[in-house]
Amino acid sequence: MAIPKIILLIIGVVTTLLSIALATPGIATFYTQYVPSSCYGNTPQGAIIAAASDPLWNNGAICGKTFNVTCTGPCTGKSILVKIVDHCPGCGGTLDLSKEAFSTIANPVAGVIKIDYVQ
Repeated sequence: MAIPKIILLIIGVVTTLLSIALATPGIATFYTQYVPSSCYGNTPQGAIIAAASDPLWNNGAICGKTFNVTCTGPCTGKSILVKIVDHCPGCGGTLDLSKEAFSTIANPVAGVIKIDYVQ
């Protein structure tokens, strides 16, 4: 039996709203030197990555986890999924995004943006 399209639409809307409701507000900055990293040493992990601030770091337990990051101001209107590969002690934000990730959701000229993030 096929699932009616309206049911799929309702499930999609509820999932999106739940994801927004569970998001944690924070601040994002960006960085440009990706190797070496605290989690993976000299092994590159790509360019859509992030470093975790002290409150998220938890002695490296966050390494490899992914976060959906949505800019809440000033923004491009997009979200991005990033992988935690590094630690940014004292970085002044919640997540320090790679410049490529930051540029997807905001203009790098802003330097610091408000975000919502969900693991």
